[in-house]
Amino acid sequence: MKEPDSNTGGDPADAGTPASARSELIRFENVTKRFGGNTVLDGLDFSVDAGKHVTLIGPSGSGKTTILRMLMTLVKPDEGTITVDGQRLFPASDKQCREVRKNIGMVFQQFNLFPNMKVLRNITEAPVTVLGLSKDEAEARARELLDMVGLADKCDSYPSQLSGGQQQRVAIARALAMRPQVLLLDEVTSALDPELVAGVLDLLRDIARTTDITMLCVTHEMNFARDISDQVLMFDSGQVIESGSPEKIFGDPSHERTREFLGAVL
Repeated sequence: MKEPDSNTGGDPADAGTPASARSELIRFENVTKRFGGNTVLDGLDFSVDAGKHVTLIGPSGSGKTTILRMLMTLVKPDEGTITVDGQRLFPASDKQCREVRKNIGMVFQQFNLFPNMKVLRNITEAPVTVLGLSKDEAEARARELLDMVGLADKCDSYPSQLSGGQQQRVAIARALAMRPQVLLLDEVTSALDPELVAGVLDLLRDIARTTDITMLCVTHEMNFARDISDQVLMFDSGQVIESGSPEKIFGDPSHERTREFLGAVL
């Protein structure tokens, strides 16, 4: 594996140490993933510190979304280890994977709301069934979140009765209802009409500013990445080729591939 221009790894000795005793929350170590003959991630090493907002950029097919799907246990690596808050996610038993995943929320490109459930139940279903919250407690939390995302009057609506931007706001509220340590954002505006993008991005900016949730974001919205990120990772061919602050990556990238990519998308 090529070494990134800035160090994105950590000390393997930290892997079993709780996040309360160290800054690292997420760690990928020598992670490889293949789909058939295509190597999507190639010996990937990187870590994310607790409370930080890290954005993954790079061309389509460079492995960014696969990383998020691994953290949601939707995809398993072929090699390597993944830890979250000092707990092994892969390789691990199914029971441990479920426990670790409780601390991770994800907002998908296509919203993924349950079409047969009203908005309120879309948000309360997982807190009740996974976290064991009472219905009243889950509903109180859901109403607070719907108010926060500007949809307090949509509790009894079905997803099909909402615009794309409203559905994505519900999806964000649903992810936050689990009180996750980590929030994963996978191209959350790519399925929206252009006039709806700004509202969703402004909401996410507010969440980034007002919470201590660790955020791992895949996006082609470079201005958004510049605004919210503590660290930006440039991916190419399943590897981190450059890592740094948004000022460094967007203002003075070191790697020629990063310059080429930003020149094409900015």
